[in-house]
Amino acid sequence: MSTPSSDSVLSVKDLQKVFYSGFLRHRVEVLKGVSFAVYENEILGFLGPNGAGKTTCIKVLLGLIYASGGSGQILGKPIGDVKIKNRVGFLPEHPYFYDYLTGAEFLDFYARFHGLKKKERWSRVDDLLKLTGMEEARDLALRKYSKGMLQRIGLAQAILGDPDIVILDEPMSGLDPVGRRDIREIILKLRDDGKTIFFSSHILPDVEEICDRVTIIHKGELRGSGSLEEILEAPVEHVDLQYTGLDAEKAEKLESLSEEFPGLRVISKGNLLLISAPDWEAAQRVQEKGRELGGTLVALKPQKETLESYFLREIDRKEGGN
Repeated sequence: MSTPSSDSVLSVKDLQKVFYSGFLRHRVEVLKGVSFAVYENEILGFLGPNGAGKTTCIKVLLGLIYASGGSGQILGKPIGDVKIKNRVGFLPEHPYFYDYLTGAEFLDFYARFHGLKKKERWSRVDDLLKLTGMEEARDLALRKYSKGMLQRIGLAQAILGDPDIVILDEPMSGLDPVGRRDIREIILKLRDDGKTIFFSSHILPDVEEICDRVTIIHKGELRGSGSLEEILEAPVEHVDLQYTGLDAEKAEKLESLSEEFPGLRVISKGNLLLISAPDWEAAQRVQEKGRELGGTLVALKPQKETLESYFLREIDRKEGGN
């Protein structure tokens, strides 16, 4: 499990946050001693279901709310230190937009807070509109933007000041596949430009595609952390094979291998025969039998555990232990 260190860009140690609600001041513990670190020029995915404590943790990191216990640092300074504010970019899950402004006007408005002169501002605005693919919508009022367009212009606003670390809260939530792809590509481009990216999400396939490491939180507790290679370093769960040139009679002969290898499944799909073998030994036997029957192997793909299955397994396992 990752722990804060002196060379981390962002880290928290034993972070706690307690809220009190209602007339009787009911105590709600949202963060329960969370510790993790984010290192320079990496993309770290902060994972958890809705209500896990992701947004609360981000708000504490940014100094928007105070921690009830524990400590943290960003860029070598304690969380909440105003000296590092201009080195951190942030996109909240539900950003507010002045929707009567155009995309270009919106970015120019926020660029003024960074002390840029007019020529510098518009040069920066042009660069960001190009980076986020919003050049054609620069003169369109924000009220006419789609959800994906608003996310992209919001991300452009978050990196206006050329920050060292970019913090994104659910940047792909509510987007269609095209919008999610666009945001993924922008995040990867930022990493290529030397930025450190920390973003929360519950959309696991996107995280698996672009993150260097992940940290999992559930009900305010850390449930797992590490690189995807470490987390998903698991044995093959099953092997998928595809054959052509095998008729129904030959398919039945292949299916008879299930007597020797329980769990082996055979499905006909058009002119393809789809076979799921429970392990490598079964897959090798299928290949031998397929050659004997005169079939042509067109695909063979070992299936390992996915981030989603790991995530669900870790949460279910810890839930069972509570």
